Amino acid sequence: MLKGIHHAAIICSDYAKSKHFYTQILGLEILAENYREARDSYKLDLALPNGNQVELFSFAGVPARPSYPEACGLRHLAFAVESIDSVIEHLLKHGVEVEPVRVDEYTGKKFTFFSDPDQLPLEIYQI
Repeated sequence: MLKGIHHAAIICSDYAKSKHFYTQILGLEILAENYREARDSYKLDLALPNGNQVELFSFAGVPARPSYPEACGLRHLAFAVESIDSVIEHLLKHGVEVEPVRVDEYTGKKFTFFSDPDQLPLEIYQI
């Protein structure tokens, strides 16, 4: 029935700042960018190399995330990486704070967390 995850949708508070973060720092490719005048909102479709997508939305007056990271609902987004160390180095060069690396007790794989400009928890997981 379900074939996979097509996209994850993120609502941001500062469109320009988040667009820069997801495209220039994380390197996601812009597929489409549309301004929706009726909603005074942008919708930015971004692609990961494996075909998965992130939709970035801007809306005026959005509420802040209730807690970090344990709010009910989506906990975090996890991105697969080949080298966690090189991605951490890249993030740090761009001023992104990164938590200490942990090891998944079930798989033995390395992972860590960082946040987007709106403090949405993001994970990198070494495959």
